[in-house]
Amino acid sequence: QAQEDSSLDGAVPIPLESGSGEEELERVIQAVVDNVHWQMSLDRKTTALKQLQGHMWRAAYATGHVKGEIFEDVVPAIRKWREAGMKVYIYSSGSVEAQKLLFGYSTEGDILELFDGHFDTKIGPKVESESYRRIAASIGCATNNILFLTDVPR
Repeated sequence: QAQEDSSLDGAVPIPLESGSGEEELERVIQAVVDNVHWQMSLDRKTTALKQLQGHMWRAAYATGHVKGEIFEDVVPAIRKWREAGMKVYIYSSGSVEAQKLLFGYSTEGDILELFDGHFDTKIGPKVESESYRRIAASIGCATNNILFLTDVPR
């Protein structure tokens, strides 16, 4: 990802390790940390950043230090939709791994069984209509038979 971003304004380069020793290792680690902070400050939705965040969250969820907060009306609504024969999928800029952690270790317990599948930025950015067509094709459903609910107001 750092190579792809190298031409972007303000991008923080990550040097290739050219030597050995503790000082060189610390220099590379600091560059990675600075690059991640830069990406997060811009609210980047890159797959690489989301995967890194997913790995960090895994440890936090598994130890019980973090739980996915689910509003109290969500689980009953999803159960009602499923009882009506509807399928429910998640499409998020968060990685599939992060989605499964959030819903697997939620304040409502493990609610993963409520979802028929998960999509992330590997299918495409949430702001591109082609991403939604890919999801429709992936689940074998016409786009006019799908209701997308989103947190993105554009």
